[in-house]
Amino acid sequence: MRQNICVQFHFERRSVRIAAVAIFSLVGTLSEEESETMATVATNADADAAAAAPPAPLALESAVNVNPKCANVNNNNSARSSRLGSASGADLDTDTDADADTDAALLLDQRFGWCSFQPQWLQRFCTAKWALFWLCWGGALQGLIVNGLINVSISTIERRFGLRSRQMGLVASGYDLASFACLVPVTYYGGRKGASKPRFIAIGLMVMGLGSLMFLLPNFLVAPYRATIAEANVCELGSSSSSPNQNQNQTMQYSCEVLNAGHGEREQYDSLTWTVWLFFGAQLLHGAGAAPLFTLGVTYIDENVSKKMSSVYLGIYYTMATVGPAIGYVLGGQLLLIYTDWMTVDPVQLSLTSDSKVWIGAWWLGFIFAAAMCLLIAIPIFGYPKSLPGADKLQLEKVSEAHEARTVVEQDGSEAACSLADGRRRLGGQLSRAVLSLLKNPTFFFLNLAGATEGLVIAGFAAFLPKQIENQFSISPMLSALVMGLITVPAGGGGTFLGGYLVKKWNLACSGIIKMCLLATTVAAFFTFCFLVSCPNPKFSGVTTSYSLEARSGPPELLANCNANCGCSRSNYDPICGTNGVMYYSPCFAGCGQEEHVESLKRYHNCSCIASVGWVDDGGALHPDATNLKCDSTCHSLPYFVGLCFVLMIFTFLATMPALSATLRCVQDEQRSFALGLQWIKVRLLGTIPAPLIFGALIDESCILWHESCDEQAGGACLVYDNFYISRYMWLLALICKLGSVVFFLCAWWFYVPPSKPVTANGKEDI
Repeated sequence: MRQNICVQFHFERRSVRIAAVAIFSLVGTLSEEESETMATVATNADADAAAAAPPAPLALESAVNVNPKCANVNNNNSARSSRLGSASGADLDTDTDADADTDAALLLDQRFGWCSFQPQWLQRFCTAKWALFWLCWGGALQGLIVNGLINVSISTIERRFGLRSRQMGLVASGYDLASFACLVPVTYYGGRKGASKPRFIAIGLMVMGLGSLMFLLPNFLVAPYRATIAEANVCELGSSSSSPNQNQNQTMQYSCEVLNAGHGEREQYDSLTWTVWLFFGAQLLHGAGAAPLFTLGVTYIDENVSKKMSSVYLGIYYTMATVGPAIGYVLGGQLLLIYTDWMTVDPVQLSLTSDSKVWIGAWWLGFIFAAAMCLLIAIPIFGYPKSLPGADKLQLEKVSEAHEARTVVEQDGSEAACSLADGRRRLGGQLSRAVLSLLKNPTFFFLNLAGATEGLVIAGFAAFLPKQIENQFSISPMLSALVMGLITVPAGGGGTFLGGYLVKKWNLACSGIIKMCLLATTVAAFFTFCFLVSCPNPKFSGVTTSYSLEARSGPPELLANCNANCGCSRSNYDPICGTNGVMYYSPCFAGCGQEEHVESLKRYHNCSCIASVGWVDDGGALHPDATNLKCDSTCHSLPYFVGLCFVLMIFTFLATMPALSATLRCVQDEQRSFALGLQWIKVRLLGTIPAPLIFGALIDESCILWHESCDEQAGGACLVYDNFYISRYMWLLALICKLGSVVFFLCAWWFYVPPSKPVTANGKEDI
């Protein structure tokens, strides 16, 4: 404080002296002797002021002049100190005008608008709150598309195009593969001084919208969907064979020959596995477009708000990113109630309802909406400046909590920044130095590993948990999506927001934040036993039960004495539910002889494989042997699963925001964007990229009945899963990942060394 007073007093005495000399010179009242006397007095005044002032300002002036290219042009105190040694009034005026021009240019760069269109009434939106508002919608759209609409449609897409979970796992991994490839250039070039982070984010949203349009293309590039290949898929007596296995081979061959003869109907039964690559390409665009959202978007928010409010703003941001999948689940589930070809086909005429096993909903409609929203949200984000008004002052007030090895890191970061500004070093060496400085930080390293294990379990369950709920509890895809939405909104969104709020409420330092993550992850690991809550396998004749309704195991045997002479084909999957509560592969395999259409329902009679009363008249009503609906599940464990999964998800997402805050605090300010990019690379490489592949492979391993088609290389979707194995596989994956997160958070806290003295953003000790 004393130094500032002396500097200010010296500056005022010089100003008074220069003003006096200028005034007397203008009016011509000074004689030559008086002018020399006045100059002598001024020189003595300078000497007295210099003797009275301590040497700190001079040292500060020397520090500023050491490397002017790397000096902060927005630091007004440094700018004033550099002008203390002005020798004349003309020099002072020049410096003052230059400073005013710099401030004016800075204010002009911090205006909201597009190109030259920056009217004053638009500047009300140039605040951190409005920037957060639009970024929240961008994050919500990413979650809505990638973790909502796509995940809720996985089982429908598998049935529509005859794909397997392994193939859909590859599709889900495409998003993270693209993010992995784009994170380094996006975070490096987007995090440079002078780069416009909002522009990177807006371009990413447009690319993501293009990916959504590409994702729905397969629906229009293949033939219209038909639930069955025959007008009446019933038992046609007359085919005989010496054995059921030989009969099955002959009928399968006969069905394929019929399809080959009818070229007009053959197209839709060709292999559609090529659509995997279209879905995969669309996911690559989704990943590339979303890369700036949670790297540059996070740092843009953190740079333009105070340290105290940063956790709250980031908590809101990540909460909206969590709410996005919930909206996608609910929206996608409702769209599945609409028939996929509703524009050209009336499902009532086909006697199909959304409860039928062969129903395919309009999974593609949501992507049209998502693409339009991406383009609209990108427009206002394009208008934001590189930094908001007041951001420079906030950066000077922030205190660094980086790991104790900050001296070397700061030196590396400063040299990298200066070399980038001067253009004296190559990009490869600069990147390697930055990466090595971050890898030497043990807290950052273990937080990355914890993020990878958390990312593995979250990405895997986000992709396949709706499918598991659908098959485990025998509910429709729409109801499964609704359940996921109801869990994700309060648990995922609430947990994320609560994590950010608790960091602010308790004013936690970096060490306390890591402890909070460790506690939340430990509780979540305990509640992974919710996946042990399962239901017995549904009764399916020839698969889980015999045609005599006895429990069975082993390979499926769909042929029996009651349908051996019906000429049934396994390529025609049209499941029905008998009055005995047992599912059958098709009316033909149930031995049904007649089919009846009643509004949007098919009824079957005279089924030789179903012990029923047939055409007996009971009060004028004819009771069918079977209908084309799913059998009602006798398992009532779904509410228990939802409750336990709700608690698991709360504590899982409770640690996401604090873990992000700890990552930002344990590194230097100038390395935050690059640190987040490096962290996301590790999370994707070790977690989210292999997660869908691992989950998809294990889900396929639990399949006990595959759909067969005429194209042997086409594969086919799974029709029946073993509930016991699928629940155990999911539980083991969740438990192993959670225990790994507990170990990594513990190591991050153990090796963290807090700085001995708080260091501000400009490198000074905060006293």
